[in-house]
Amino acid sequence: MHDPIDDQSNDEILLVEDNPEDIELTLRALKKNHLANPIHVVTDGQEALDYLFATGDYQSRVNACFPRVILLDLKLPKRDGLEVLRIIKQDSRTRVVPVVMLTSSQQEQDIVESYRLGANSFITKPVEFDKFTEVVHELGMYWLVMNKPIIS
Repeated sequence: MHDPIDDQSNDEILLVEDNPEDIELTLRALKKNHLANPIHVVTDGQEALDYLFATGDYQSRVNACFPRVILLDLKLPKRDGLEVLRIIKQDSRTRVVPVVMLTSSQQEQDIVESYRLGANSFITKPVEFDKFTEVVHELGMYWLVMNKPIIS
């Protein structure tokens, strides 16, 4: 049986975020921490799914690898983060891709539901840039350096 993650040498980060300020903050924090992985940004839940599954505007990605990690916001246009997470974790091609919920929500129900649907981590975005940079550094160190992805 062919494993959809085989030969995955992709170190890309998929950032799913609709707030332009949070996008810029995340990109600056990654750059400041010397995490030079390629980053692809999408701004709504449907675009995230199109990118992952090579549909819509991303049909040309048919043989592309999946990202090393997905940073997923909860509150998104078109399809919210929980719906996107559910679809990612139900599909055999993407269920092993780590998904980190990176959101401003601190609601217990969002945390519980994210983990119930298969999130690998739930991180609340700090408001202060220095703290946010530290969180992104730790996140990058773990998911991009220390964590070993599944490779056949």
